[in-house]
Amino acid sequence: MQERAFIKMHGLGNDFVVVDARAEPFPLDAGRASRIADRRWGVGCDQVVVMAPAVAGGDLALRFFNSDGSEVEACGNGTRCAASLVLAESGCQAIAIETLGGLLQARLNGDGAVEVDMGAPRFGWKDIPLAREMDTLRLDFAKGPLTAPVALSMGNPHVVFFVPDAAAIDLADLGPAIERDPLFPQRTNVQIVQVLDATKLRQRIWERGAGLTQASGSGGCAAAVAAMRRGLTERRVVVAQPGGDLTIAWRQEDGHVLMTGPVATSFIGTLDPALL
Repeated sequence: MQERAFIKMHGLGNDFVVVDARAEPFPLDAGRASRIADRRWGVGCDQVVVMAPAVAGGDLALRFFNSDGSEVEACGNGTRCAASLVLAESGCQAIAIETLGGLLQARLNGDGAVEVDMGAPRFGWKDIPLAREMDTLRLDFAKGPLTAPVALSMGNPHVVFFVPDAAAIDLADLGPAIERDPLFPQRTNVQIVQVLDATKLRQRIWERGAGLTQASGSGGCAAAVAAMRRGLTERRVVVAQPGGDLTIAWRQEDGHVLMTGPVATSFIGTLDPALL
């Protein structure tokens, strides 16, 4: 494979290698994705994002590969980063994006932030999925000091634990065990959430296939929706993640979750054929 151009981007420190494959295919498998994502031997990122031609009525399609090479259904911050590129080149204010997790709508706000309509969360145990039927508002599940999480899908699986002090949790130790617990047949993202008040949450993230991350768009949505389902917050909150703040709103009229935040370009370059 020849050299290939890429753009290194991030949303609040949740970083991506974005490759535009709309005009020229970019075949990517787990091995190639993990080599690109390696922070010592590759470019380094949480996810590799491939922009592909739309096939189902959208403006483009996106594929997401975690740093371990696994492909995932959805990535909120990756969607915002790729959307910002297409919005800028097209001059449009809004676009539709096809993902394995469903069709997402993205638009540019007046302040330069990008908003993505992440669709409606799913709470059925089979939809998340879980290995067996359980109450997803309060799972009968515990690991160390973490107990009774909310489980949901934002196009990808999440469990959300509420704690008095998010900084006190050893997430590097607990995250891998929870991610790969047999209760979660497709593994799961792990969110640790501290309620600061009715309009603000503090969150730490263990991302399925990537580990500790500075931010997560779908994770921020999951944290906010879980808090709202428990009656802990209002329907619009700021989620303070290690890399910065996301604004999450859960609309009552259609149940869709809107996620808004900044994006940034770090640098552009070309992938060496040795990585591919």
